[in-house]
Amino acid sequence: MHLRVTFVAAARSSALLAERFEDDRPLDQAGWEEAQRAAAELLPLAAAELRYCAPTPRSRATGDVLGYAPLVQLALRDCDMGRWRGFTLGEAMAREPEAVDSWLSDPRSTPHGGESLLAFIARVGAWLDTRPGEDGGSIVAVAEPSVVRAALVYALKAPPSTYWNIDVRPLSAVTVTGRAGRWSLRVDGAPAQARRV
Repeated sequence: MHLRVTFVAAARSSALLAERFEDDRPLDQAGWEEAQRAAAELLPLAAAELRYCAPTPRSRATGDVLGYAPLVQLALRDCDMGRWRGFTLGEAMAREPEAVDSWLSDPRSTPHGGESLLAFIARVGAWLDTRPGEDGGSIVAVAEPSVVRAALVYALKAPPSTYWNIDVRPLSAVTVTGRAGRWSLRVDGAPAQARRV
């Protein structure tokens, strides 16, 4: 069986606010407007047989604005950051510098009391590997950038440290093709919006 799974990164909540661990803020007006501008280019993905989203308000709203009417998937939730939930990286570093260093350098560590990076990548990978669908079918999933990064690390069988080197921008889309345990990254041409920048 060969599937095409496209991940779309949720629109941001605000360009003015720092990114926070397990950020569950809804889309603000700027995020809605960004999603509406991107809708023309991302709307064709609504033709996918299966349309999913992460449980965050931002992911659900992005999927709705893009016309996907997605089903919420708990497995696509952000990494469980334990007591660091809602903190910025800088705030966590100011409070627990050694713990943050451990977390950044050891993918098995859970100094925050939540989920390790390895467990997070494995959870997202298990979701990817268990997608139903017909041979040649397509799936779209709207999720937080961290989930998209985890999916790419898993699909490419890359070392966990690669996670820190993947930059996923809001409303960007990336596709993997294949089947359970055998995924390939698919790179398509740049959308018109990106070419205008």
